[in-house]
Amino acid sequence: MVKSGRRTAFESWQAFNIINMRTRKPVIGVPADRRLLGSHWFHCVGEKYLAAIADAADALPLIVPAFGDRLELEALLERCDGVLLTGSPSNVEPHHYDGPASAPGTWHDPQRDATTLPLIPRTVAAGLPLLAICRGFQELNVAYGGTLHQKLHEVPGFLMHKEDENQPLEQQYAPAHDLQLTHGGLLARIAGRERIRVNSLHSQGIDRVGAGLEIEGRAPDGVVEALRVAQAPGFAVAVQWHPEWQVLKDDFSKALFAAFGDAARAHARGLAAANAGR
Repeated sequence: MVKSGRRTAFESWQAFNIINMRTRKPVIGVPADRRLLGSHWFHCVGEKYLAAIADAADALPLIVPAFGDRLELEALLERCDGVLLTGSPSNVEPHHYDGPASAPGTWHDPQRDATTLPLIPRTVAAGLPLLAICRGFQELNVAYGGTLHQKLHEVPGFLMHKEDENQPLEQQYAPAHDLQLTHGGLLARIAGRERIRVNSLHSQGIDRVGAGLEIEGRAPDGVVEALRVAQAPGFAVAVQWHPEWQVLKDDFSKALFAAFGDAARAHARGLAAANAGR
């Protein structure tokens, strides 16, 4: 059959999608917490994370329900250009890292664990940019076989890393201590220096670093507070503090989210180029 000079409907549709992928904002998947509000379960994400993605990464946040093994991870990752793991009041259940039972009253979110722990290595393997914050930082360490201290303030030699919940939020999220960034590391290159100030709102912390993770920063007491997946094909960084808090008012936080957004845009352009070559 001789092909005419006019495009078929399918070719026009394909061309539209290629152009759209080149110009659209990257989509960032954000796994939710699962919370009981009143008599019903909800899937929730803190607004400050969504705002940081939109304002500092210049990307489109997409809330991902914490469905655990009901979630088709491959289908999700095909539709995303990056993944952000948020902080949360809940802790990773200790059986995931062979830790002792949590103290009575500890808040857990098993559905989030069942969603994020398998999602993390798949995200990295797929080459999608990954930024993990606070609980997400701890999730990444556990996903790679690391362990956690459940109460840092009870470990001899460590500082108090928890916030004072009686203080106003501005004080709770204020810079609390210096962070020494690894010489020559990714975060040091993003910051343009090797020492920054960060906030501190966590009771748990890294005990043993997971396999294949490189330390990107430590608190003054030696607690690991920044990690990178060493052999990741793309951006894969985790931090213990909260750079999303008033992100546009802090130069390093802005730079970190901008680097994450740039990596997501590069991923989206790569998909567009691959589709164009089909």
